[in-house]
Amino acid sequence: MSFGLRTRAVLLALAAISSAAFPGSQSRAEDPPAAVPDQVSYHRQVRTIFQENCQGCHQPAKAQGGLVMTSYEALVKGGESELPGIVPGNPDESTILDQIASVDGAAPAMPKDQPPLTAEQVDLVRRWIAEGAVDDTPMAERIVIDMQHPPQYVAQPVLTSLDFSPDGTLLAVSGYHEVLLHSADGGQIVARLVGLSERIESARFSPDGTLLAVTGGSPGRFGEVQIWDVATRTLKLSLPVTYDTLYGASWSPDGTKIAFGCGDNTLRAINVETGEQVLYQGAHSDWVLDTVFSTDGSHLVSVSRDRSMKLTEVATQQFIDNISSITPGALKGGLISVDRHPTADQLLIGGADGVPKTYKMYREQARQIGDDFNKLMEFAPLPGRIYSGEFNFDGSRIVVGSSNDGQGEVRVYQTSDAALVARAEGQLGPVYAVSFTPDGTRFAAAGFDGTVRIFQSDTGVLVTQFSGVPVVSNEVAMP
Repeated sequence: MSFGLRTRAVLLALAAISSAAFPGSQSRAEDPPAAVPDQVSYHRQVRTIFQENCQGCHQPAKAQGGLVMTSYEALVKGGESELPGIVPGNPDESTILDQIASVDGAAPAMPKDQPPLTAEQVDLVRRWIAEGAVDDTPMAERIVIDMQHPPQYVAQPVLTSLDFSPDGTLLAVSGYHEVLLHSADGGQIVARLVGLSERIESARFSPDGTLLAVTGGSPGRFGEVQIWDVATRTLKLSLPVTYDTLYGASWSPDGTKIAFGCGDNTLRAINVETGEQVLYQGAHSDWVLDTVFSTDGSHLVSVSRDRSMKLTEVATQQFIDNISSITPGALKGGLISVDRHPTADQLLIGGADGVPKTYKMYREQARQIGDDFNKLMEFAPLPGRIYSGEFNFDGSRIVVGSSNDGQGEVRVYQTSDAALVARAEGQLGPVYAVSFTPDGTRFAAAGFDGTVRIFQSDTGVLVTQFSGVPVVSNEVAMP
């Protein structure tokens, strides 16, 4: 074989080896077919769409049209029409698609009074049904929790919120997936208001006591505002907001608006009747943890982990002012709690530095670098972080609760001179919630150990204590 022929043979051999070793080097006519898309997941994809857009109106506590969309079984069953919601393998016979898809250019029926689902979302639901509508929910997440199946506890959970009703007959206590309405003396549980949110961050009675606003959510998945009718124990509104937990609900003085803070660093307010968002403020740079309206409802105050207390005008949604000092180091950490004097535009704040402070809401002179002009008074610091604080009925006293290295403390101060009135006797563990009775003679405190304790305001003497939730034995514990 000549050198030329040998060279050609070697080159052909190398080409063959290269083709075998690197299939991508073959001609495009021989490329393998495109990969088939993965099967649509109900748990990871379809359920998330319904959770964000539909479950506010279609859940066990508020099943509009008889349709419940919080469980696979109820979704397949459908609503009042008695036609199946889902027919596995047959999208055209599935009434859910009739509700969420546009027909001949007409707006879809669901979500009601909300933006329609995107074409991509509708197509995802359609594909899931066509592929057999498989329920791939993990067994650990198939536990049903609703008004007919309330949580069962084998241990007391952390309690994050307390609020006495304006007439002094009820005490709202946060639980897991629920708010429990206790008689004010702790003698009995009057009602259990079970909703979608796993974590409850705040529960606040309306000014007239007829409604209860609840904020919370499932961390990292959704935030939710709930509005309950206290007398009938029915859910009037469930509104998903953002992709993380909501905090610090507060009512406008006229009871027409509810404000709350969000884990996406925003402050928001909604119309109580419609759920329409009427205020959005994005001036904070960290989680907004508590809110309160001015006495006339014209302004809204918010506090955040970003170490600031901000003033926002409700009508224009405009950020107006930093009420507290913005000088670096003026605050030793984030703010967690804010409350307003019952008759004056004065504010009580507490946070990471453990120092309760009162402030004027409105600035009366031009800001100077380094000033803290609006501050009225500082009280003796509590150990650790202050998680909750409240004025009494006439603003003459405040109660504050703190957490420090597994311990907790509750104190009552006089607002006129910052004098210590009482220290709670017998409080165990970190304190995350405090609330005065409407007449101010007593206050409740709760936190890490799951026990609600009621004390005399004048002395701090323990009056009574009780579990925030009904604890049973021989059951599977809730997360």
